[in-house]
Amino acid sequence: MEPFVALIRRYVVDYTNRHDTGVCPDLMVPGYTLRMGPHVLAGRDELYIPAARRQFTQFPGLCLTVHEIVTDGDRLAMRFSEHGASARHAGARASWQGIGLYRWNGRQLIENAVEQDYQARRRQLSEGTPDPVGAPAVAPWETTAQPADPVAEQVVRDWIAAGTPGSSVRVDDGDTAVLQTDVSSTVDDLFSAGPSVAFRVTLTGRYAGGLDGVDRALAGNPSTLHMVGIVRVDGGRVTQGQIVRGRLDMARGLTTVAA
Repeated sequence: MEPFVALIRRYVVDYTNRHDTGVCPDLMVPGYTLRMGPHVLAGRDELYIPAARRQFTQFPGLCLTVHEIVTDGDRLAMRFSEHGASARHAGARASWQGIGLYRWNGRQLIENAVEQDYQARRRQLSEGTPDPVGAPAVAPWETTAQPADPVAEQVVRDWIAAGTPGSSVRVDDGDTAVLQTDVSSTVDDLFSAGPSVAFRVTLTGRYAGGLDGVDRALAGNPSTLHMVGIVRVDGGRVTQGQIVRGRLDMARGLTTVAA
């Protein structure tokens, strides 16, 4: 098994799905940093573990299902769903996708830049109807490292700069609403493993409308939207993949939205 994949297997099985934060010192460096949208939790024991415990308290039966892993041996990206019943919402159930981009030092995790579709989670907890959980990866722990492909990386950089055109990539829970106009993009992180390219991007522009719980009168206001994705490049173009955007953080940046 690839060493980085073996570490992520422990992260998923021993830590997340068992809700055992006691293994975190084995898995993560003391300065482990989580980046999600505008939020930065730097410090495994001081900030990260308490935040994880709050999540496990809200979702006492929380599960994580792995849909995809890609790695070049030095970097790793994982696409997953988390799902469970919320103790804060009278047991209402939800499933929501996420994508994390991980760094390690060869032994422990250093950082995770992640987006989770909390806007979809919020919708499901409010409506009382959970989305189905996507199919798990058949053999995620057998993923092998593939060398970086600079050509594929440039294709994706150009695709991002052009506004990610085309309908071959699924966005969030399938919502196709255009949320911003006058958009400029900053690539915060990007790496490849063979034809698969993972990235984190910050989009700045003006709010175009389309977010539940946000006053339409705020359209035109400055807005920031973070997104993380894994896409595949074939024949010099992006042919498939998944993007998860921080829609709820964008909404909160525009107005106050209840969790």
